[in-house]
Amino acid sequence: MSGDTAPHVVEDFYGVVRLLSDGSVVRGDESVLMPAEPLSPDVPGVQWKDVVYDATRGLRARVYRPAGGGGEGGNKLPVLVYFHGGGYCIGAYDNPRFHSFCQRLADELPAVVLSVQYRLAPEHRFPAAIEDGATFLTWLGGQAALGAGADPWLAESADFARTFVSGVSAGANLAHHVVVQAASGQIALGPVRVAGYVLFSAFFGAVERTATETDPPADASLTVAMSDQLWRMALPVGATRDHPLANPFGPDSPAMETLPLPPALVVAPGRDVLYGHVVRYAARLKEMGKAVELAEFAAEQHGFSVRRWGPANEELMRILKRFVDQLK
Repeated sequence: MSGDTAPHVVEDFYGVVRLLSDGSVVRGDESVLMPAEPLSPDVPGVQWKDVVYDATRGLRARVYRPAGGGGEGGNKLPVLVYFHGGGYCIGAYDNPRFHSFCQRLADELPAVVLSVQYRLAPEHRFPAAIEDGATFLTWLGGQAALGAGADPWLAESADFARTFVSGVSAGANLAHHVVVQAASGQIALGPVRVAGYVLFSAFFGAVERTATETDPPADASLTVAMSDQLWRMALPVGATRDHPLANPFGPDSPAMETLPLPPALVVAPGRDVLYGHVVRYAARLKEMGKAVELAEFAAEQHGFSVRRWGPANEELMRILKRFVDQLK
């Protein structure tokens, strides 16, 4: 008889992601955790289409532009790159919640918005997602260099010199890392200039717990156990939450003091177990002399920007529009 045993489950994330002992992954219905209903009705006039930015891996981005395709007086529009959330293990660039939010961004800023697909863990652990983010920015730089030969929507509407990099939750973590890589010259941006970056409910971690992790809000939508499990599935096997891709201020994380980082807008929901990490991030940037704006939403939960549309989202849009408009 063979001594082999059948693979067993080593991580089970609510039945949505099951990691087996042989490294295989079984995926379930994501709508259990990420509802398939849109955040809000489609925005009239906003156009969108998908483009391929990495043909080898079949990775896409969804491009949005507002009615008319341009700004006031025929001026081109700022570009907003958006990385979706999901703890690096779930989520998709075309999920209805992210799709709705990107339509609102395109219409209300207004801007050309690009929602980026990237590889997910645990099938593709770090640094796969970060590599995909860098590949996308390289692709965007190539499009900018093509001028009139770029994708027609980008050629007609995009002001590449006013590019903003953003993301929610894991996507905010990803945005941080690619901005740092761009600032250190590791990504060939060509004519693209990163004018600023925006972190919505950033997904950071560390071995040392913050106050909001040791004493979390009672109704937190993301729990410490959920966060820890997502990190276990996303980080290289055996890595701790002090890995540089989880903790931007860990013992092995790259120094940022001398980097020419663009201005940052950091959005911190108060009822988020990761609130401590987010406000620490903003404080550390400020200590380094970087331009950073911290926007706190005391009554909101992790990822509130894509959970429902309400007064907090309206205020968030006003803050974001002001941030983009002031960085000409």
